[in-house]
Amino acid sequence: MRRLIFLLVVGLAGLAVLLSLGAWQMQRMAWKQQILDTIDSRAAADPVALPTNPDPIDDKYRPVRLVGKMAPGELHVLVSLPMMGPGYRVIAPFVTEDGRRILVDRGYIRTAAKASTRYTGQVAFRGNLHWPDETDSYTPPADTAKNIWYARDVDVMAAALDTLPIMVVLSDHPINGSSVIPMPVNTASIPNNHLQYAITWFSLALIWAVMTAYFLWRSRQNRELT
Repeated sequence: MRRLIFLLVVGLAGLAVLLSLGAWQMQRMAWKQQILDTIDSRAAADPVALPTNPDPIDDKYRPVRLVGKMAPGELHVLVSLPMMGPGYRVIAPFVTEDGRRILVDRGYIRTAAKASTRYTGQVAFRGNLHWPDETDSYTPPADTAKNIWYARDVDVMAAALDTLPIMVVLSDHPINGSSVIPMPVNTASIPNNHLQYAITWFSLALIWAVMTAYFLWRSRQNRELT
């Protein structure tokens, strides 16, 4: 009897853990989908003039129109694109018509184009305000000697290029002949695999329940035979 009770307790405890993990992944899926919906809805809105004091929370992903001058100077963030391979995001200073100096994420360049000269001067374009959250305790420090960065950090990059801590990611690139490929703000590169994880945990819970029932049945059969 004690063996049956032990198997039952272990079986129910394991089943509860697996079911809770599956439920947690369902909650995470809903949370992630809400974020993706927010990004899509904001990014698809009509562009507006750059706010006077854009807020990193309320104005994140907001489409804006910019007219001004692309200034000299670049920071290169190591990145890789499918079918394109490794390259860099080009982060450059931009001076708006009202004199504000901000950061612009111009897009992707191939590794071979790192030393190439890109257009600077008067330009008008559209983009999205963004404050990427890409750094953590494992992010290597930038190699400033080689101008290789490993994540976009608006505050640090703004200090390096003497700009305001405001970044606009280009949604198009109007400069003819440019080697830069736009990497606009969208949800295409943000995975939401939590449903797969939930199915995995629920499947394991089912297998665990079947195995528990089998062991209980076997233990009871053995007990009746003795």
